[in-house]
Amino acid sequence: MLNVHNLSVSFQGEYLFEKITFQLTPGDRVGLVGKNGAGKSTLLRIIAKEQEYDEGQIATDKEVTIGFLKQDIDFTKGRTVLEESYEAFSEIKELERKLEHINTQLAERTDYESDSYHQLMVDLNDVQHQYEIHGGYNYQGETERILQGLGFKREDFNKPTDTFSGGWRMRIELAKLLLQNNDILLLDEPTNHLDIESILWLEEFLNGYPGAVVVVSHDKMFLDHVTNRTIEISLGKIYDYNHPYSKYLVQRAELREQQLAAQKNQQKQIENTEKLIEKFRAKASKATMAQSLIKKLDKMDRIEVDETDNATMSLSFPVSVTPGKVVIEAEDISKKYGDNQVLNHIDLKVDRDSKIAFVGQNGQGKSTLAKIIVGEIEHQGKLKLGHNVQIGYFAQNQAEYLDGSKTVEETMIDAADMKSRPRVRDILGAFLFRGEEVDKYVRVLSGGERNRLALAKLLLEPFNVLVMDEPTNHLDIQSKNVLKDALKRFDGTLLLVSHDRDFLQGMTDKIYEFKDQKIKEYLGDIDYFLEQRNLENMREAEKRTVIKKSTAGEREKDQKKNGSGKESYEQQKKLKSLQNKLSKVESKISKLEKELKEIDVELAINYDETIAKPNFFDDYQAKKKKLNSLMDEWEALHENIAALS
Repeated sequence: MLNVHNLSVSFQGEYLFEKITFQLTPGDRVGLVGKNGAGKSTLLRIIAKEQEYDEGQIATDKEVTIGFLKQDIDFTKGRTVLEESYEAFSEIKELERKLEHINTQLAERTDYESDSYHQLMVDLNDVQHQYEIHGGYNYQGETERILQGLGFKREDFNKPTDTFSGGWRMRIELAKLLLQNNDILLLDEPTNHLDIESILWLEEFLNGYPGAVVVVSHDKMFLDHVTNRTIEISLGKIYDYNHPYSKYLVQRAELREQQLAAQKNQQKQIENTEKLIEKFRAKASKATMAQSLIKKLDKMDRIEVDETDNATMSLSFPVSVTPGKVVIEAEDISKKYGDNQVLNHIDLKVDRDSKIAFVGQNGQGKSTLAKIIVGEIEHQGKLKLGHNVQIGYFAQNQAEYLDGSKTVEETMIDAADMKSRPRVRDILGAFLFRGEEVDKYVRVLSGGERNRLALAKLLLEPFNVLVMDEPTNHLDIQSKNVLKDALKRFDGTLLLVSHDRDFLQGMTDKIYEFKDQKIKEYLGDIDYFLEQRNLENMREAEKRTVIKKSTAGEREKDQKKNGSGKESYEQQKKLKSLQNKLSKVESKISKLEKELKEIDVELAINYDETIAKPNFFDDYQAKKKKLNSLMDEWEALHENIAALS
């Protein structure tokens, strides 16, 4: 499908990677990993033909199509979410324009007996047939299904794209890409800006994708669930293993141990041979043997051990001063954006040295409450900070506020005060900006490097309460581990917004789940939260609601609300039945869509042979009719479930 041979790319005389070779075949799910700045995004751009390379070759099979999800996107203003998503179907949209033109002519003309009018009828039949083959009657439903899978609601479909944040626009771009059915999918950090429910949906989609997928991600759980192969870029070389990330780490460590052992044995052999050569050289009778041993050494293939890039940032968050016992007290907090009520009468009390995580779907108010706490946005209700409280804040899009025209060092110096300015070089060194790297302009930094710089800036101001909103976006796996260790050692108060379950494990002693404008407290760490929700992982925790036994007082409230406890039980029983039906309908839809897609491919390749099959058109239309019926049933079930929830 795709062959990369001896590919080399250099910047300012230094190789980013040199003479790398690999192949992609259908069914490959490649996790492309490596440290920030190793060249992962560069490699994707080269494969997508968006960047030149210095040496080597890239060859693809004829008519192979490549889809590329970039970190930076740009939309045409004025389009709605649906209109932008429909741009994925360029051929279908062109056929729609032809149909509209032909139908307009047929309606306006009256020369019904003329040859040209007859030709219009023939053209109409041909275009309609092509429209059907390309999925023209299904693409709108498929678009809505994928948009909903990525977290959009039906009421979002007709809103302009420029009213959405960068993260949501990224989802629209991802939806377009998934709708195109490319042979190769290149995804650069697709889980950034996705909530856990959407990540779960994307995992399922990619696992059923028939082509090849190359994904750059620093989400270990996502890589383990989606990939079957790992390619790491390290120190200009690649390491290619047919395993998902966690198994790859184990295998690579084992291989390196074997290499070290083999190299050690070979070195002993070399040393013994060199001693013999020195010994035989002194004797004329042994000179021939010495020359023979020298030749043997020259021909020996020296065992090389794979190099490892062990450079990691050094990070610690010192507490400035000890604050009062209660650091944050929020009472009756509410916030709405226009008509959208995000938070409604929230009460929150945060004690000194607490470690708290905010979890929940996107749009439920996690970042909003974080911004309210740090004083960034207006709100209703009372918020009081405790005595001596000094807040450090890392925003979700912190790296976007960096000025691209400044160098790394200038960025830090401009943000520092007289007290912290002498420490700028030391702080940058701890974040792996050393030597000439401090003179790099911010605009040329990778996403992870910009995030590291934003973290470094955070240390220029003293704080004892740290609020962090998705701090791991764009950070490589090693840097995420360093950040996690630093936060675990932090002696102050921590409020953390994150969708990364692996990152959250062992980090917090309290969880707040955001849902339906309210927050719910769980006293324990993330594993305790999952246990209480009786679910396998955090993604499912944000997708489904577990029905818990209520207390006597809650049962009394439920009885007043629902009429009786029995009625409430019947309602939950009905809800579960509807959810089971929905699951079965979705399974049937998926199977039928796959069958129709295979038939469309057959028609495109062998049209005459395919239509010659007995009852072909009757069977084809029956399947399409059944699919439409199932889609109607799916929509009705969703509405019924929403009414009961």
